[in-house]
Amino acid sequence: MKKKMTGALVIMLALTACSIFTDKGTESETKTKLDYPFTGESEHWEAVYSYKATEIRGKKGRQATHSSKDNYVLTLKYKGSLEELSSMKHLEYSYETSSSKGSKREDYPAPPSEKVFTTSGSSVNGAMKNKDEMIKIHVKWDDNDESFELRNKTK
Repeated sequence: MKKKMTGALVIMLALTACSIFTDKGTESETKTKLDYPFTGESEHWEAVYSYKATEIRGKKGRQATHSSKDNYVLTLKYKGSLEELSSMKHLEYSYETSSSKGSKREDYPAPPSEKVFTTSGSSVNGAMKNKDEMIKIHVKWDDNDESFELRNKTK
């Protein structure tokens, strides 16, 4: 009986040591930072879609892990003078990427005091933007309408 208990104890210790040994050293992590400025322009507007992200890929034991955080700022600038916008009552602009889209509408009971307009956002564990992404921009102000594309020229 004593031999069986000793044998069982030795086997349990061996298995515990093996599981500690195989789990130890298998945790790894790779962090990638992205910073893409997508730019473009039309006749009356120019825009920059500034995209920043951090992606973390890892392995915990035998399980692969992945997480990401990203944010963007879309800056839209009127190329003409502020006086040219003095009669503007409505501005609506939108963007569309391969994985997301958004829009913003602003009403102006009084003339706008600036000719730069921004919108921003962020996500956690969402789809990441590719450096070769093409972003579609559409701008409507009063009775005017323009569309153009933004591209990352720093590839």
